[in-house]
Amino acid sequence: MNAYESFLETHQRLAILRHLGEAAGGCANDSLLHGIMLDLGLALSRDQLRTELSWLSEQRLVELRRPKDGVLVAYITERGIDVATGAAIVPGVQRPSPASRILRTAGEA
Repeated sequence: MNAYESFLETHQRLAILRHLGEAAGGCANDSLLHGIMLDLGLALSRDQLRTELSWLSEQRLVELRRPKDGVLVAYITERGIDVATGAAIVPGVQRPSPASRILRTAGEA
């Protein structure tokens, strides 16, 4: 994996966590997440998305559930929220920019 691919992977992981952190109920299915990633200009296949979700699950940043065949739902964990907001660091996930961390903290007050 080259440096660009590695950077893109960390950025995609942060984008997934941020969306889940902002989504109603803190969850989304893989189909919805795939569409959101495409809208963000982060083109990846559904297989790649599921690989990233599995990696995030291994890091305890999301919990994955399969309510029925062919459907994968990701739920952000408390630790995942901390990483998405910059309160915690996990190697392999890009840190949010300082400006976005400040805006999120201000919005919580």
